[in-house]
Amino acid sequence: MNYKEKMENSTFLRRAGAIFYDSLLLFSVLLFATIPAVVVTGGSAIDQGNRFFQFYLLLISLIYFIIPWKIRGQTLGMQSWKIKLVQETGEQITWGQAVKRFLFSLLSWLPGGLGFFWILFDRDKKAWHDRLSTSRIIHLK
Repeated sequence: MNYKEKMENSTFLRRAGAIFYDSLLLFSVLLFATIPAVVVTGGSAIDQGNRFFQFYLLLISLIYFIIPWKIRGQTLGMQSWKIKLVQETGEQITWGQAVKRFLFSLLSWLPGGLGFFWILFDRDKKAWHDRLSTSRIIHLK
């Protein structure tokens, strides 16, 4: 039995728990990331359709996820729920996979979260972004 066969893909509930934790943490990070933007505007509100600001927040979100994924294979939410992101082979993901996973996860959430809820029907418990980025979330025993 090789390492890949010993890995058990995480359940939907564990992943949902980690997403909830990370959502709270990311919200806090984005709140603090807004401070420099408010300072630049002199305390004025930032226009709702400001593309630069939207891109800035997306970039902060990307950094929040890809650095922990690449370094440890886990965000803080994933650590709490004892799950880890790995390649199909069980090895650490690459920077390219981390970026792809982040971008594909946006696509998974766009149609009402269908790409994430796909885990409930997939034989391997994989979301769309797992398959598209050739990665998987495993449960750490």
